[in-house]
Amino acid sequence: MASLLHRLGRGSFRHRRAVLAAWLLALSAVITCVIAFGGTTDDEFTVPGSPAQTAMDTLKKELPSAAGTSAQIVFVAPAGHHITEPRYARAVSATMAEAGKAPQVVGVTDPVQGKVISPDRTTALGQVRYQVTRAGLHDDSLTSLEGTTGPARDAGLTVRVGGSAYGSGKSTGHSKELMGAAVALLVLTITFGSLFAAGMPLLTAVTGVAVTLLGLSALTGVLTISGTASSLASMLGLAVGIDYALFILSRHRSQLAGGMDTEESAARATATAGSAVVFAGLTVIIALCGLAVVRIPFLTVMGVGGAAAVLVAVGVSTTLLPALMGFAGERLRPRPGSRAARREQAAHSEQATPREQAGHHEQAGRRGPSAHGDEGQRGGHRDGSGGSGGRGARGTMGERWGRIAVRRPLLTLSAVLIGLLAVAVPARDLQLALPDNGSAPAGSGQRQAYDLVSEKFGPGFNGPLLVLADTSRAGNPRAATATLVQDLKAADGVAAVGEPQGIGHGHAALIQVVPDSGPSDDETEELVERIRDEATGWQQETGAKVSVTGTTAVNIDVSARLASSLLPFALVVVGLSLLLLLLVFRSVVVPLKASLGFLLSVGATFGAVVAVFQWGWLASALGVAETGPVVSILPILVMAVLFGLAMDYEVFMVSRMREAHAHGAMPREAVLAGSRHASRVVTAAALIMFAVFASFVPGGSTMLKPIAFALAVGVLIDAFLVRMTLVPAVLALVGRAGWWLPKWLDRLLPDLDIEGERLAADAGKGGSDRDGPGLPVAIGGAFTQDRPRQDGRR
Repeated sequence: MASLLHRLGRGSFRHRRAVLAAWLLALSAVITCVIAFGGTTDDEFTVPGSPAQTAMDTLKKELPSAAGTSAQIVFVAPAGHHITEPRYARAVSATMAEAGKAPQVVGVTDPVQGKVISPDRTTALGQVRYQVTRAGLHDDSLTSLEGTTGPARDAGLTVRVGGSAYGSGKSTGHSKELMGAAVALLVLTITFGSLFAAGMPLLTAVTGVAVTLLGLSALTGVLTISGTASSLASMLGLAVGIDYALFILSRHRSQLAGGMDTEESAARATATAGSAVVFAGLTVIIALCGLAVVRIPFLTVMGVGGAAAVLVAVGVSTTLLPALMGFAGERLRPRPGSRAARREQAAHSEQATPREQAGHHEQAGRRGPSAHGDEGQRGGHRDGSGGSGGRGARGTMGERWGRIAVRRPLLTLSAVLIGLLAVAVPARDLQLALPDNGSAPAGSGQRQAYDLVSEKFGPGFNGPLLVLADTSRAGNPRAATATLVQDLKAADGVAAVGEPQGIGHGHAALIQVVPDSGPSDDETEELVERIRDEATGWQQETGAKVSVTGTTAVNIDVSARLASSLLPFALVVVGLSLLLLLLVFRSVVVPLKASLGFLLSVGATFGAVVAVFQWGWLASALGVAETGPVVSILPILVMAVLFGLAMDYEVFMVSRMREAHAHGAMPREAVLAGSRHASRVVTAAALIMFAVFASFVPGGSTMLKPIAFALAVGVLIDAFLVRMTLVPAVLALVGRAGWWLPKWLDRLLPDLDIEGERLAADAGKGGSDRDGPGLPVAIGGAFTQDRPRQDGRR
């Protein structure tokens, strides 16, 4: 892999104008496709084959108006008056008559005639039916509906319009995302010590996001793509795009500081850091595409859209970035004497392996005490740690953090485990549901309507069930329907049952059932299950085939499918991580440790989500309008994304440790070497991802907000507590056993060359067209001479 990427990086550097033109052409092509084929997003949730969706599909054929979305108009009389007073009743009827003329409306229910009046006679609830789903509504349809409420408002009534046609709120814009990009720019500037270098990862990431989002927009005309899918793709594309470019560009500048030629440095950086980028990107792509096994279309589209964003980010980082390196040329080389140059030179002085260190000390001893002392000041390891030296005994901040972790590894391991398990405790109370208007922003019209309906009529009126009775095989269809209505009225958890509506020449009936509980309450789900359980008895008794459908029932089925898929998907993800890390690190302990660390990160992340979005901790500070069940897609989606990001940090941290161990370092020395060389870049990458994900929390939609929060918290937990603390402690604790692999398994596993070891062999043979024999080569982030590996392999 490294050899292929080496050629790709060199070719992109040399043919930079052609590469830039190709990406500009791709951008122009997707813009053209958006203009020609673009449509609108669709946030409807469906589960093909589920009981509720099957019945809904039947309704669409037999009674389209019942299968479409609906809106509610809530009328509230002034204080001290009743809505049934003649002048108010006339105003309500006049408003409903106007609403019936609004665009795309196929029918209305006048609450005065239908007697849909609250028990205290202060509130009336009108129903507006559309023949299309929420996604099929025109942009001005709901605005026109709101404009029909003039007669009621003129009469002094308070009017609120809501219902399922409104959804639960959308994102409030992109200003928060720009804030995340600004924080990323600040972190990059500090990391590189150069504003010019900091701008390159942002430029490539924004290019990749633009191509991805425009491509998704172009597909909305032919595929069902949700707005949340586009937001997720934007969030992922920006985060991983910046991080992947950061990994490659930091390697490039490090090599330039060591005196390497710009073209060869770009090729080497693409080959070594780019190999890890490709692997990390591949894990995210596989995990996101694996969401298709859940068999829920909107979740599949979200996964594929996110995977496309990551794929484009990998492509941009390994082609456009080397091309930009070619345009920048020497300007990316740290200036002599600058902080960045001093830092890189100090790091290079610490790259020597234990064998080289021994040689240096031996030569220094022959030169005399003064030479030895000078050597110790410049690069020696007086404390025997194998890596603190270049900056005195203190070392880099990453190394100092690593020293704390490995000084008492068992204590570190215990502390991290106890802390993460404590944070994960709330995850036991995780409740899942799809968002409704009860979680919409508090000041929105649909939220106010939702609250009024709950207060005056009961929470069940915000999410009624539809019971479809197929009486075509019943001996007496009317008697069968009447029996069904009577039994439903007597059922536990039912607040009201509407009059049956005949369908298909009287061969079927549609009955509205209002639960005592709200749409996302457990009691409503239990009611749906009870009705379905009784369906067999009703069919035997009356001959009527009964099914439950409606928006609430469909959402319940979606949540149930997601909950049942969570454990199998988790097993697939963990199994995949074991296999991939086994291939990369050729170790048994490293994959097991990485997978267990991933599960700890996920558990702690879910615990934090429950504490904020269900228990209400810091809810107001984060703009959480309503606490309650978490959006159903969050667990499985967050697991897929965090899996890829966790493997990303695992590769960049452990590859440094493995490389040092393979070239003679003792286990603890190898751990400190990895902490010294990788921590700065991993820290910057984690902070950037946190900033990008966190920027989507304040202005995000009801569905996106908890997902963005979970990803932001998960990145911090996984990067700092698991990868930078737990991993060093475990590897220091197990010692050489951390790199053990059975010989029979070593022979079976293919060598992916993630760390570019073949490049080292080629350089040692004089294979590079720019470097002479024996030139140090970047492997896993460190400069090493070509030498036999500790295990005898090259």
